[in-house]
Amino acid sequence: MAARNRVVSTPDVSARIDPVAVMRIKNLQLRAKTVVEGFFNGLHRSPLHGSSVEFSEYRPYTVGDDLRGLDWKRYARSDRYYIKKFEDETSRNGYLVVDQSQSMGFGSLEYTKIEYARTLAATFAYFLTLQRDCVGLMTFDEAIGDYIPARRRVGHLRQLLVALSRPVSGKGTDINVPLRQIANLVRRRGLVLLISDLLSPIESLRTNLAYLRSRGHEVALLRTLDPTELNFHLDAPSMVQDLETGQEFYLDPESAKDDYQQRFAEHQSQLQGVCDSLGVDLYTISTSEPLQDSLFHLLDSKQRQSRGTARSGMLARATTGLGGGAS
Repeated sequence: MAARNRVVSTPDVSARIDPVAVMRIKNLQLRAKTVVEGFFNGLHRSPLHGSSVEFSEYRPYTVGDDLRGLDWKRYARSDRYYIKKFEDETSRNGYLVVDQSQSMGFGSLEYTKIEYARTLAATFAYFLTLQRDCVGLMTFDEAIGDYIPARRRVGHLRQLLVALSRPVSGKGTDINVPLRQIANLVRRRGLVLLISDLLSPIESLRTNLAYLRSRGHEVALLRTLDPTELNFHLDAPSMVQDLETGQEFYLDPESAKDDYQQRFAEHQSQLQGVCDSLGVDLYTISTSEPLQDSLFHLLDSKQRQSRGTARSGMLARATTGLGGGAS
């Protein structure tokens, strides 16, 4: 038997931090800490007050258990002793899969998509570490870069952040490689967070997402795009360059805008269809958005999807206590 009691929270606009200000912080861990603290400050219910964990299910009483956890009503019904099991008793696995290909090197702001993506990944790593979850990392372009298995131990967060901070060469993209690798390498079910611009063929993505889901993993795609990719804007005819092939070509904005918007909408619609059919969460994120918004979006989505189901809702446990901090 499982019972869940979730708190639905919404962001406090006053607590949202300008991503430009965050990106000007040189230290990646300090960036992540700043975003996570802003996230908690924006919750209507502070994680520092009240119960810090979420009731998950029952387990039989064993000698040595804290008697305060006994459920006397359940004892009256069954004549057996049961302890309320809370979600922080069991660590969960989260895997961050981060695209570091050449297309992620684009940016019309003070920073690129890859800078935003690695900061978002660092934020999730910091957040999940505070939740006492095991966090792993895989970076990729045409091939796997870093692979760090999910662990929960002193110094592990620092190892993740060091990997995310490494300079990248920025080659082409093969998004299928990390999805296959994660599915084959990770035995314990967990949550896979793919952070990428997802400029990939739909069918191959469908196949590998389906394989990943068949292994029992929850999957969320965080499609990270520059504002100019979401809203095509070019003032005058220009020579533009494909960041992954290096090919240059002439572009007339008047003739290109409608075609670009149509193709982008079609690709987004197909991507959404694939995700809907496989039970995968898709979030399209502009690099101009405050980073903690992604934590709110993911929290709210997991809460909705968890109602009445057996889904883990790993990221919905935002009210877990902050004692001890991340290391």
